Amino acid sequence: MAASVRDNSDRSRFELDVGNELAFANYRLTPSAVIITHTETPHALRGRGVASELIKGALDLIRRDGKKVIAGCGFVVDYLDKHPEDADLVA
Repeated sequence: MAASVRDNSDRSRFELDVGNELAFANYRLTPSAVIITHTETPHALRGRGVASELIKGALDLIRRDGKKVIAGCGFVVDYLDKHPEDADLVA
C-alpha cells in the first residue's frame, strides 16, 4: 500500500507516504516515552487503513528505540484498545 513509516524528528512526527499524499502523527518526547498528540490522514485516504498502518509503524519505531508510548489522541487510544499485542508499549 505505501512506503514504510519514518520518524521526521525535525518536525516531531511520524510520516507515511501513500501515493502523492502524506499521513502523519505528531508527537512530543519525554525522557522515556513518546506522546502521540495528533494523527492526520488526508481525506482521500480515509477508510483505507492508512492511519492504522501509520500508528503500527510508529509503534514499531518506538519499540525499536526502547521507549514507551502515551496515547495523546483518540485514534491512538482506539488503536491500542484494538491491538493488545502492543500493550507492553503503553506508559
